[in-house]
Amino acid sequence: MNPAQKFIDILYPPRCAICRSFLPKGSRKNGDAVRGVCSSCREDFHPLRSPCCTVCARPFVPGTGRDHLCENCLRRRPFFHVLGAPYLYEGAFQDAIHLFKYGKQSDLAEFLGPLLASFVRKWEPAEGVSLVVPVPLHKKRLKERGFNQSKLLAHYVAKELKADLDFLSLRRVKYTLPQTGLGKKERRKNVRKAFAVKRPERIYGKTVLVVDDVATTGNTLNECARELIRGGAERIAALVVARTPNPAF
Repeated sequence: MNPAQKFIDILYPPRCAICRSFLPKGSRKNGDAVRGVCSSCREDFHPLRSPCCTVCARPFVPGTGRDHLCENCLRRRPFFHVLGAPYLYEGAFQDAIHLFKYGKQSDLAEFLGPLLASFVRKWEPAEGVSLVVPVPLHKKRLKERGFNQSKLLAHYVAKELKADLDFLSLRRVKYTLPQTGLGKKERRKNVRKAFAVKRPERIYGKTVLVVDDVATTGNTLNECARELIRGGAERIAALVVARTPNPAF
């Protein structure tokens, strides 16, 4: 570390991006401040573990058997064939995503992106993926937020898989309400016909991985998958950083 960087560390010691506690020395990299996460917050991250749904990754009560289809997927199979997520959307991880998505802390992508890339590296359904597509934001929402968090995450995933990143073929053509706070039926209705494929030649015959930040009911990802299939994609997998816990427990 050069003298100038040491001086900056004295004036502005690095803090945890979630709880704002001071980080230990050595939390800067290549002369740039890295908005890291402290060990205390990391310990409050809860991995998504079996048993869960083999399609939508909905968690089941721990210790109740093997992975299997949930009731929702048995009744109405999603247009994506599988969904993967490394963590549950709770605790400090929920705080991290909330800050990333709504707190304008786009630098948290430097932490969340590599986590997702590490997961997809060992995730079997990612084999054969040739195109990575982030869930698009409506231009009005993009202007409000300043960045598309799904696109930032998808960049790390595409790089890990050595796949093409395509953020132009799938567009959000309808401005929708935030899914947070809506009921199950309202969520499905809210995103219905919200997306459209504008460049079908880019996705035709491809195995596509759709990337988002959080999956709750999976309706947003399902609508994206629906349009990609209509546009000619052969197979769709979905990937998120976090899956919401089962409300039943």
